[in-house]
Amino acid sequence: MDRGGNPARLRVSTLRRDVATDFDIRPEAEERSALAKDLGLLSLRKARLMGKLTPEAGGAYRLTADLGATVVQPCVVTLDPVTTRIDEEISLLFRPAQQIADPDPGSEVEVPEDEEEPLPDVIDLRRILSEALSLALPPYPRSQAALEMAEAAPDAPEEDPSESRPNPFAGLAGLRDQLSKDEKDED
Repeated sequence: MDRGGNPARLRVSTLRRDVATDFDIRPEAEERSALAKDLGLLSLRKARLMGKLTPEAGGAYRLTADLGATVVQPCVVTLDPVTTRIDEEISLLFRPAQQIADPDPGSEVEVPEDEEEPLPDVIDLRRILSEALSLALPPYPRSQAALEMAEAAPDAPEEDPSESRPNPFAGLAGLRDQLSKDEKDED
């Protein structure tokens, strides 16, 4: 919690190092509406980020949380509303910046199993909710009507690539034959 009492903003300097800090963020209707607009959604009916921030060695903190949301997106085919339930587990590791190694330019880097971020002064849980939700959204939502249209559409026969494009030299051969014929007619 920051000094203003905002439970969605956790000031790292005030977090306890001996116990986990629990949180439960449920944006109100106005915040959900703004978030829906930012993410290109028709609506965001529900959203919740619930978890804990656990201290780890070296001044790091591990965030583990469950993201739950009900989103309404436009269908990519029909533009009909498509409602999707999202349930995701989130795990982030916040480390002090000096503990995160900068790779040498051009060197190979092994991607860590955990997503690591530099430890900020304030951990903004609403930003984490927004980012996690944007990554969890279906990229191509389809309505039932779009799925039925896809099933009803006849399978197009596969074309042989050699048949779909004419041979560019076939036209030259025809031109050559025409020129030869014209030369014989002149003789």
